[in-house]
Parts: sequence; C-alpha cells; structure tokens
Amino acid sequence: MSTVTPTPAPATAEALPVVSRRTQIWRGIRDSAPIFFVLALLLIAIGLLNPRGFDAAYFLTIVKRAAPLAMLAAGELFVIVAGEFDLSVGSIVTVVVVGSAVLTHGDPNLTWLVIAGLIAFGVVVGIVNGGLTAIVGVPSFIVTLGMLLILDGGVALWTSGAPRGSLPVNLRMFGRDSLQGVPIVGQVPYAVFVVLICGAIAFILLHRTNFGRRVFAVGGNSRAAALAGVSVPRTKIVAFVLSALLAVISGILLAGFGGLSNRAGAGMEFGAISAVVLGGAVLGGGKGSVITAIAGAFTLEALFTVLNLVGLPVEVRSTVQGAIIIAAVAYASYRLRKG
Repeated sequence: MSTVTPTPAPATAEALPVVSRRTQIWRGIRDSAPIFFVLALLLIAIGLLNPRGFDAAYFLTIVKRAAPLAMLAAGELFVIVAGEFDLSVGSIVTVVVVGSAVLTHGDPNLTWLVIAGLIAFGVVVGIVNGGLTAIVGVPSFIVTLGMLLILDGGVALWTSGAPRGSLPVNLRMFGRDSLQGVPIVGQVPYAVFVVLICGAIAFILLHRTNFGRRVFAVGGNSRAAALAGVSVPRTKIVAFVLSALLAVISGILLAGFGGLSNRAGAGMEFGAISAVVLGGAVLGGGKGSVITAIAGAFTLEALFTVLNLVGLPVEVRSTVQGAIIIAAVAYASYRLRKG
C-alpha cells in the first residue's frame, strides 16, 4: 500500500517573518550611522585646525556653503533611487546663475518673474530627460550627458563666453544674507532655512508618500513594479523633474553665495553623486535616504574645508571625490552581499 506524502501548505502572510517597527528603526540607525560618524570626526578636525571651528556661527557658515550641493544631492537621490542617473544638474545650476543675471540685469523687480521662468525651464528639462529615458528607452547616462553638453554649449553661445548683466540683491539674499538677531548664534543664513524646508519636503515625498514607495519599487525591480500596477515611465519622469527643480533651487543659492560665473555649476553633478553614494544610496536603485544624502553633502563640504585648512590644493577635490565614489560603492556592494 503506497504512502501519500502530504503536500505542505503554501506559506501565508502569517507564516512569513514580520519585521517589527523597532527592528526597522534599528536598521535605519545602523545604515545611516557611518555618515554621521564621519561628519562628526570632520567637524572635530575643523574645530582643532581653526580657532573658530567650534563656534556655532562658523558651523552655520559651513552649512551655507554646503547648501547648494545639499539641494543638488536631494534631487539626484530621487533619480538614483529610481535606478537612473542625472548628469545634467550641474549645467542646470550654471543656466540658473547666468540666466538670472542676463535676464534681470540686476533689476530686483524682475527677480520673481525670472525665478518662475527658471522653474518652468527646470520642469521642461526634467520632462525631456525622463521622457527620453523612460519612454524612448535611451540610457539616462547618455541622455543627461547629452543634456549637459547642450546646456553648457547654450550658455557659452548665449554669453559669448563672458556672462553679462548682474544678479539682483533680492535674489542673492537667499544664498548670501542671514536672519539677524537670533539668540545664541546671532544670525542664521537664509540658506539654512531653504535646506530645512526643501529637505523636509523631499523627505516627505520620498519616505512618506505613495509616490516615494513607487520610486523605491521602480528602482528595486522595475518589472515587478510594472506588474504590480506602477506606472514606471511616469514615476521616472517625475523623479527627473524633481531633480531638475532642486537643481534650480541649488542654482539660486549658489548665485547668492558665489556670484556670477559661466562655470558656476561645473562638476557639481559629480559632487551630488558623491554625496548620495556617501550617504548610503545604492547605484542601481532601490535604496537611499534624503537625510543621509544631505548629510553626505555636508560631509563633503566639511572634508574640503579640512583639506583647505591643511593647505592641500583645490585640485585634490576631484581625486577625493573619485575615491569617495569608488569606496562608497564598493562598501555598499560588500554590504549587499553580506545581506
């Protein structure tokens, strides 16, 4: 008489391991702790190398210098989490800085009209980048590299290699001026408030909304996301639009802090990618955090400040950024293999 072996019942949701809220919080702390540890060490080094390094006002100055890169990194994160790249953000920054001067000629009455036009320009660039990537199927690296060349060439043609005009004072205030009379620190740069507000909005969008969950799903497995009913093209296009919009904000901050230059955003796209991967995002998509990406931008600025304080040349920055990208990606790959 044959014996029939009963077929095991399929696993149910109740049989699957459930990750508790406490475990999720611990994993988040564990994954983000390295960047904050490195940032703390760099700030201590700055304090030891500079007599004013431990002053709150000096710390806020570092935050003000890092603000444009922090906004750029927050925008780049949306695209990277979605599994793509955006190399055009540095050129968008340049267009914003040069365009603000050329279009306003220093007239503060035109500032808000020009800012509205630049925001519309950012939306168009994001739609073009996202559409060619997600709908036409051109790799985002190629699309945004091409956009970078188009925008840089357009700025050079527009200004004949020498930007003209001037930046209005009410536009420069966002990156240059401060709120006065603040207790303890005396003044707080407006750029700090911009980072806090835009960072909070980016955090909510990516980590607290259905759109953010779709971005993570698309970056983790776009085919599975599509089968689950997620519009992959729409999600990627919106991610590119957000990246471009935050690049516009970055350009406005940089215009105030650094002034007029037809090379204002040159190389900033690599700084943004460095900050994102330093903050723990995985190139290839599916993982990342707005808070740690912004912390990555602050860490880079703190690192460059240390390099300046010890007398190393500015050209070392490119070498350092390249080493950071390689090391961060290698560490992320190692951590993924270990589970």
